[in-house]
Amino acid sequence: MKPTPFNPETDLSPIPFDLRHRQAAAQLKESGLPWTPHVGCFVWDPDAIMEVTSPFPGRIYFILNVGHFLRIFGSLEEISRKLVWLPTHHQARLLCDQVGVTEEEVSTVLASAASVGAGDELLVLYKMILNKLEARQNL
Repeated sequence: MKPTPFNPETDLSPIPFDLRHRQAAAQLKESGLPWTPHVGCFVWDPDAIMEVTSPFPGRIYFILNVGHFLRIFGSLEEISRKLVWLPTHHQARLLCDQVGVTEEEVSTVLASAASVGAGDELLVLYKMILNKLEARQNL
């Protein structure tokens, strides 16, 4: 059976796919965000290593079967080194807790951004996580 690719003109995106999110996720990675590849993660392949065409725009893939990615990359460490994890909204909220972004901080920032559009809330969460990671590096 031939896969049906994601159509951004007609399909509702499960996560934001624009360049801002991919770049912010790359900054999270560069700032030391720990990640062990597992089922349920969206990833970006910025170097076009994966030969299989992505079902989503922008070389975004969903890890449904870790074994498939292990066959391509050889190890979990190589997957996390070569791909960029794109945390979902739920994962980003969990990460906020892990890095010390309080619920009050999240609520305050999101409330003050009166016109947060679809996908922008996730970008705000990425930036809050990034700020905490960078603050840790500067200690």
